Amino acid sequence: MAVYKKSGALRDMLESVYSVIALLFILVACVELCDAATAVDVYRLIQYDMSGSPFGSRFAALNHHAASLHFPPGADLSRTVLIISLRELNITLLREYINQKKPLGGLLFLLPEIFRFENGGNKEIYEKEKMKNKLAELEKLFVHANIPYPVYFAFENDEIDNVLADIKQNEAIGQPATAITGGYKLVVQTPEPKKVASPTITNIQGWLSGLKADADANQLPTIAIVASYDTFGVAPALSVGSDSNGSGIVALLEIARLFSLLYSNPKTRGSYNLLFGLTSGGPYNYNGTQKWLRSFDQRLRESIEYAICLNSIGSWDDELWIHVSKPPENAYIKQIFEGFSNVADELDLKVGLKHKKINISNPRVAWEHEQFSRLRVTAATLSELSVAPELLEGTGGLFDSRQFVNEAAIIRGVKLVAESLARHIYGHQGKKVQIFAEDSSLAVNPAYVQSWLDLLSRTPRVAPLLSKNDPFVTALKKELANHADEVNVQHEILEGIFTFYDATSARLNIYQVASVTFDLLLLLVLGSYLIVLFSFLVITTRGLDDLISLFRRPPSRKVKTA
Repeated sequence: MAVYKKSGALRDMLESVYSVIALLFILVACVELCDAATAVDVYRLIQYDMSGSPFGSRFAALNHHAASLHFPPGADLSRTVLIISLRELNITLLREYINQKKPLGGLLFLLPEIFRFENGGNKEIYEKEKMKNKLAELEKLFVHANIPYPVYFAFENDEIDNVLADIKQNEAIGQPATAITGGYKLVVQTPEPKKVASPTITNIQGWLSGLKADADANQLPTIAIVASYDTFGVAPALSVGSDSNGSGIVALLEIARLFSLLYSNPKTRGSYNLLFGLTSGGPYNYNGTQKWLRSFDQRLRESIEYAICLNSIGSWDDELWIHVSKPPENAYIKQIFEGFSNVADELDLKVGLKHKKINISNPRVAWEHEQFSRLRVTAATLSELSVAPELLEGTGGLFDSRQFVNEAAIIRGVKLVAESLARHIYGHQGKKVQIFAEDSSLAVNPAYVQSWLDLLSRTPRVAPLLSKNDPFVTALKKELANHADEVNVQHEILEGIFTFYDATSARLNIYQVASVTFDLLLLLVLGSYLIVLFSFLVITTRGLDDLISLFRRPPSRKVKTA
């Protein structure tokens, strides 16, 4: 019986020690991820397919060591994430890596704090312009490239700046981060991106009815004011498009507010209907505008005398352009241009005319008004841009932020459009009559313009990632309803050549990991400590003989039998 008690106690002690040893190995296995340096919000490079061809970043999960642009020549970067500050961006090196398909574990771009909405203002103008040009180059490179590794963007802060400084210092002394030497590891734990099924685009339509004479049996003519509200950029979660086309949305809402004041009084209500259109799908060949127009009945479409589309009017100095598809000799085009030119002269502005004939056989449209022109509706686009941007470019990228938009420019644009339309509606063409005079109750409201511009500059608006009931879409509808007699919402499926993927933002954890040498040394020290502890426990509880017996070879079965 004593023998059984002794062996049972010994077994219990061994089990306790084995548990300690197992816990030790778990701790050692986790030691690499026990020292978190910092965690930051990151925004993933867009992922989409066009006509079945993949573009953008094809992966989202990340778990690699970090390096800077000062990595040693010939280094293997297949399991390394390059951290690149925009200030140090070498676009030539980056283009070489992408075009030659050199292996990389991932990319993390650090954007200056001045690009955050909260850090607006007019400070560091030169630096911001320099950074803006770099971002424009970066966006143009990435939006049309197929990147076989994760790419993220983050804003600089003290913690991540310190991490990058440590990485540079280690690389300067010849100790780049590897599994052997240790360093910093970047980890993003996120599911792989999934296709966005049946992406929805939403058009919002507002209607202000004109005053019709009792004896007039004819339908009133209609003037349409239109602006596309969605964006597309290299990082969808940062694609706010303050100028393209946040400025156009703000201008449309303020014009609707001004004319709602005029039309609220029967004595000043014009003999024109006003149709306001906030359209979606602008970056994708103005897909939403096309669907919206095709939903019109023939009578409404024929009643539209002309349409004015507003596009990027928030960062110009003294000249805007009117883009048209019909020749300048056309009577309606001549009337529109002369009306805008007369008002522009009074405001000390310049308005130029750009004619570009549409190609019916080519489905690609450069400007929103071209969708009207394809249906034989007279239309023009007012923009600060003299040339239309290429497909998926200049539609709300990283460089199109609040800091580069001047609300004073939008206010001048609103005055130009509102005054030109009012003189046409009330028959004051060629007369120096200010309907929206600055000191009157019909003056443009700078606070209204600024508040909506600020809201739009905080709101990413990539249409395929917005739901039907997105709070922003609801806010637009509600605001337009405050200024229109009737508001309708049209939901459509974005059709065509594009497929989009989710997972646009994530949380990046940066860990400071020890080298393998350190891990082995730690394991050796802890193992030695446990052996000494185990020996001490056995000796003090059972004696030295029991400790020695643990290491003796047990007698063979034959001996036991004998």
